[in-house]
Amino acid sequence: MISIVSGPLGNVLLGKGMKEVGSVTSATRSELVSLAMHVLTTGYIWLGIACLLTFFIAHMLLLTWADYSYVQPATSLSYFFLTVLSYFLLGETITPLRWLGVTVICLGVFIVGRTAPSTTPASGAI
Repeated sequence: MISIVSGPLGNVLLGKGMKEVGSVTSATRSELVSLAMHVLTTGYIWLGIACLLTFFIAHMLLLTWADYSYVQPATSLSYFFLTVLSYFLLGETITPLRWLGVTVICLGVFIVGRTAPSTTPASGAI
């Protein structure tokens, strides 16, 4: 669950932070330095980075427990959380077709979740 929530939350917070920073209008050295300073002092960016680091650690731990072919589809429930967070935190409009796509993904996750998480022998087994 940590992996499913922290990844999308980190991405949405990075998106919110970058919208706060604004777009790049020219690629001059002074503007890029100014942009970098603004990015490094934006709280949403740092919260997003912290969430993505949490996701990365949780994902690595999951991979020690189960096959990648199980972990990746199971963590795809994050698409649902990403859609909900984008709606509430970024104010994005979610079309019915997009909701249908997210529903199909969640159904696929349900099917994968009914299989064994690991089909390979534990490392170190002789």
